[in-house]
Amino acid sequence: MQDLDPTTQSNYSQIASAHITFDWSVDFTAQIVSGSATHRMNVLVDDVAEAIFDTGDLEISGAEINGSAVAFDLKPKHQVMGSALHVSLPKGLRSGTSIDVTVFYKTTKDCTALQWLEKEQTQGKQFPYLFSQCQPIHARALAPCQDSPSVKITYSAKVASTLPVLLSAIRVSPPSDGPAHDGKVIGKDVVTYTYDQPVPIPSYLLAIACGNVRYRPFPQFEDKQWRTGIWAEPELIDAAYWEFSEDTARFLAAEEKIVIPYKFGVYDLLVLPPSFPYGGMENACISFLTPTLLTGDRTLVDVVVHELTHSFFGNGVTHAHANHFWLNEGWTVYMERLLLGVLYEPAARGFSYIIGAKALVDDLSRYASTPRYQRLVIEFQKGEDPDDAYSRVPYEKGSNLILHIEQTIGGLDVFLPYVKDYVSTFIGKSITTGQWKAHLYEYYTKNGGPEKVKLLDSIDWDAWFYGEGVELPVKMTYDTTLAQAAYALADRWDASRSTTELTEFKTSDLADFNSNQTIVFLERLQALPALPFSHLEHLGTLYGLASTPNAEVRLRFYALALAPPTSDAAKHFAPEVGKWVVGDDGTAVIKGRMKFCRPLFKAVFKVDQEFALGLWAKHKEGFHPIARRLIDKDLGLYE
Repeated sequence: MQDLDPTTQSNYSQIASAHITFDWSVDFTAQIVSGSATHRMNVLVDDVAEAIFDTGDLEISGAEINGSAVAFDLKPKHQVMGSALHVSLPKGLRSGTSIDVTVFYKTTKDCTALQWLEKEQTQGKQFPYLFSQCQPIHARALAPCQDSPSVKITYSAKVASTLPVLLSAIRVSPPSDGPAHDGKVIGKDVVTYTYDQPVPIPSYLLAIACGNVRYRPFPQFEDKQWRTGIWAEPELIDAAYWEFSEDTARFLAAEEKIVIPYKFGVYDLLVLPPSFPYGGMENACISFLTPTLLTGDRTLVDVVVHELTHSFFGNGVTHAHANHFWLNEGWTVYMERLLLGVLYEPAARGFSYIIGAKALVDDLSRYASTPRYQRLVIEFQKGEDPDDAYSRVPYEKGSNLILHIEQTIGGLDVFLPYVKDYVSTFIGKSITTGQWKAHLYEYYTKNGGPEKVKLLDSIDWDAWFYGEGVELPVKMTYDTTLAQAAYALADRWDASRSTTELTEFKTSDLADFNSNQTIVFLERLQALPALPFSHLEHLGTLYGLASTPNAEVRLRFYALALAPPTSDAAKHFAPEVGKWVVGDDGTAVIKGRMKFCRPLFKAVFKVDQEFALGLWAKHKEGFHPIARRLIDKDLGLYE
């Protein structure tokens, strides 16, 4: 029995896209992308009668087979999966042959994959902006496709736009390092950009961004054949270049030594406007990043380690579908933390697990009423929305499973050769949890024999894959070296709760802390009984936590201040928190990253429902469509 994707209506097991040629025009006035998608499709079974594509709120105007018009039928919309597009095929098709299917279409105002920004929502405030977010199943809202990670495609594209265009592919023309917009007038003249993606990728890695962006290459690293660079609005390009130029190529080169050579040729970064709903998105050839990473001290560049690691785990070896999403994120977090230990110091690896442990417990607790979302392998029902289960669980629980295997099997010396073999075996393919586990056993049967197989058998696989609750199947221990100073400072604050004299605390308490140590300090305090309002107010002012530009630190301070929601501190800070999220605190920049906006809106809602709902109603249109829908759910506005 085939393990088919429950989130697609396409018939990819009968006929599958191998290459897509896009011909697009971007219209900022109408806010639509229009054009065509030509699929070179491989016939997998004899006599297949139709090609079925996923679409999401697309307006379909025609279809062709090998250049001749054919009948098509756009089915009624499914709330999650969208409308299945059925295109009739010629009779007598034989397995092993191929056929070209072209669909003419345009996006609509209900497109969940695209966010159109007015010029006022950008850094420069001179030109509008467009960017996409297709993971997990929103590529169907950008283009008719077989929207499943099980289908890997190459693609090429021509995109006509009045603003510079970036795609998840290698630019063919005009050159990245040439004059912006090919020397034409930005915002007025139409330039056609051409791109090519020769490496097969899943549909969720289709990506487009259009805006007044500039490119700056990073210095060539050693003798590497690939190149790296940064894209951003002119107002941010200097800060973005400084933040990421020192480490990006070094990170990628270090990962190549552990795994296999980088396959995509180009690895660029794009700093997006602040409504981008994620910390980063690993689009092929170009990672999209939130501007909240620009702290001016390079303390959050580890996000780049995560995104470039996806080039091997996710973009390279891909999960077959949403049930197995943990294979992407669990492996990526494991490798990210391994690299931190290599690039900085061994203690950095365990320290990152300590930070992740808090996020894991928080999200496992959040799913107490839907415990199957606490599982590592979630068996989604046909048409169920995988966004509903999006959390840190696949990231953290998955990475802990891989770490547990490493420790069980004999440590890094024994495990890293397997990692290289795993990627080498499955690069370019989409796999299930069962296929991964079978390969793991096969490798250690050949490279260790009965002794290693016995060690693997000692792992409670069902507990890891299908276990529920807030505890991991194994009590994990991490290197706490870098956490001790943070723990000690939290204990001092905890011991001070009975006094009003707080003179023992100095701004210098955090002088030797990096931002991650400050985060652990605040999260340690969250695990203790709530401090008095006077202490929290002094804490926020003394250490600058209530005004820091580091959003990761500010998130933790606000989470501390808003719990419990009935406290005087929560009532005092709730308006400040709400205004910080929507940009009314003087920054005029919303915190669209869902890691920030979702938990903080929920926390403010618990303190003052009327204020939270009013604030959300006023500002929600400035958030990404995915964030809008999920925050609506968080606030109980619809089920």
